[in-house]
Amino acid sequence: MANVQKDPEYLSTLERGLSVLRAFDDQHPEMRLSEVAAVTGLSPAVARRCLNTLVALGYVAQHDRNFLLRPEVLAFGSAFHSSMHLEQVCVPPLQGLRDETGDSASMVSLAGKDILYLAHVSTNRRIRLGVNVGTRFPAHATSMGKAILAFMPDADIEAFLATAPFEKFTEHTVITADAMRARLKDIREKGYDSAFDELDFGIVSVAVPVFDASRRAIAAVNCSTSTTRISQEELIASRLPLLHEAAAEIESALRRWPSLAFALKADSAT
Repeated sequence: MANVQKDPEYLSTLERGLSVLRAFDDQHPEMRLSEVAAVTGLSPAVARRCLNTLVALGYVAQHDRNFLLRPEVLAFGSAFHSSMHLEQVCVPPLQGLRDETGDSASMVSLAGKDILYLAHVSTNRRIRLGVNVGTRFPAHATSMGKAILAFMPDADIEAFLATAPFEKFTEHTVITADAMRARLKDIREKGYDSAFDELDFGIVSVAVPVFDASRRAIAAVNCSTSTTRISQEELIASRLPLLHEAAAEIESALRRWPSLAFALKADSAT
């Protein structure tokens, strides 16, 4: 970021405004000015100017002393989905996975040290972690995150590992650089990853990478379900062939829409 900010074309005011929009989440659905300043690290004066501008543009509303997002912000996400043909590319294969297995099926990309959900087809079965398009989870604790990381350039993997130890969610979470390095090596050899109670208890998943035309992993797809419904071994054996078929279908679609493949390509894991 420091190098970017030296670029004379870089607009720090735009960065601040976007940081204010991103400050609102499920933990902060409404915030006062002081809270926005604390979450973003901006001064109250700068945060106030950003909020007032966003209110004027219709992206933020003010209710008494609280600020909250307005539905207009959904235009950003829908523009990406429509312009990049995400519905055509990944939803049909994921729906096929869900219909055949009864599992939830998802596709994510890597966003810094997180995975970012691009599409999610759920079931009526309840899983502890709610997921929607735009949901983020730490990559190190998910099968999809590790499935992407394992096939990234070695330099990017080492840059990611340099931030260890990682947050521990359960006793099964991989938190050390050495353990993660070994896990990624194993994934690269097998071609998939499976997580059992790593992000939260009661969830088992299996994921495979999605490659672009240059064979770089730019996304991952998975099946996930409750640990009480199926064993990890059975999940891998029965779902892996279906996941490879879905990934191949998505890769074929990406060749028709190369702009999406370019948009999904992560520059690095840092």
